[in-house]
This record gives sequence, C-alpha cells and structure tokens, in this order.
Amino acid sequence: MLDSPADGAWNMAVDEVLLATAAETGQLTLRLYEWSQPTLSLGYFQAYEDRQQHAASRKCAVVRRMTGGGAILHDREVTYSLGWSAQGQPGRRPDFAWLYDAVHDALRAELAGHDVILQPANGQVAGRDPRAFLCFQRLSPQDLVLDQAKIVGSAQRRRKSAVLQHGSLLLQTSSCAPELPGLRQLQSKVVDIRLLQQSWPARLAARLGLEMVPASLTDDELRQAGELMRIKYARPAWSRRR
Repeated sequence: MLDSPADGAWNMAVDEVLLATAAETGQLTLRLYEWSQPTLSLGYFQAYEDRQQHAASRKCAVVRRMTGGGAILHDREVTYSLGWSAQGQPGRRPDFAWLYDAVHDALRAELAGHDVILQPANGQVAGRDPRAFLCFQRLSPQDLVLDQAKIVGSAQRRRKSAVLQHGSLLLQTSSCAPELPGLRQLQSKVVDIRLLQQSWPARLAARLGLEMVPASLTDDELRQAGELMRIKYARPAWSRRR
C-alpha cells in the first residue's frame, strides 16, 4: 500500500494549481484525466483510519483530496476538474451551485447521444447513508444515476472568487470497489470513452457560453504543481492528517 502514488499526488497538485490560476488570473481550465493504478482519494474531512472499513481497497495507493465528501476509488473511471473564476462572468450566482448543473447537464446530453440515459438523483436521496465511506454510495440531488446507481458525482473547493469543481464518471466496476456498478454493468451500449472525452468539452463550452482552446500547463504551473506535490500531496503527513 502506498500513501502517495506518484500520479495521485500529481493529479491533486495540478488541480490545486488550476484553482490558484483561476483565482489569480480569471482563467478557466477544464482537465480530463485517468489514473495509472487503482487509487483511493480520501475526502478532505475523512479520517485516514476510516479506510480500514473498506477491505477491497486496503492495498490501494491513497491520497487526500482538497474537496470534501466520501472516498473515491479511481480505477475504471474518468476524472474531470474545472477551474472556474467569477471574474468576467457577470450574471452568474456567486455561490457556484449552478456549476454542478451546467457540468452534469452537458455530460447527460453527451451521453444521451450515445444512447445512455442518466437522470439527476433528486428524490432518490432518501435512504442513502450520507456518512458512507465511499462517495458513490452517498447521493446528492445533483448526482447522476442510472437504475438507481450513482454514475457521476462532483465536489467543489472555493478560493476567493474562484472554484475548483472536480468529479468522476464511473465506467466499470473495479475489483477494488466491487460493490459499485459502472456504465458497462448497467447497460449494453458500449460508450467510446475516447470519443466522449473529445466531444464533451465542446458541449460544455457551449453550455457555459465559452470557447475552449486546447492548452498545456505553463512552466510556472508545472513548477507550482511540482512543489505542491513535494511538500503536500506526496507526503504521508497530508494523507494521514486526520
């Protein structure tokens, strides 16, 4: 078991840098990524020892996120992060709650084009344990479900007038979280995830009234991410801080 997987620590560091960039410059950035090994990301407020509740993921690498919520087993899924700033975005509510709907609505529409119909959880929240260890065993009204199983969930972290929103699209059951079904267990249609990764950003940009341009991290952002990885996310003290 690794406390600080290289790609897990890097992913968390880059997401924090995107939030800092949004807060400082007003730049908006969408990032889609996958993980090279099964990794458990603990919510910001979760106790490290709580991971012992989940036997299937005990041998997985672990990292702590900067957002709250339950633990996520990153394996057979796609993760997105969106650094958003209120600068230059007049007319948007300052609480950023609307961003959940914008992102999820665009993803719902994109998947519907692949004959996969997801629905907002809304009234299905009753009866779910809000303290369940795994995020995908919890349910919030804005989550997306298929046959009552959570397929998409998101969380936010705010800084000044900016927010980082990130979340996961669960593609398939992982052996490290066998209780969670993914798209491939719940419907017969096979989604071309590479095509989805190419087309969903354009749909989201249209939903937000923006134009997305392919870009890479700047040298300064790479430097910041490397430093955050070294002093924070790759350190056992961060993962075990609670």
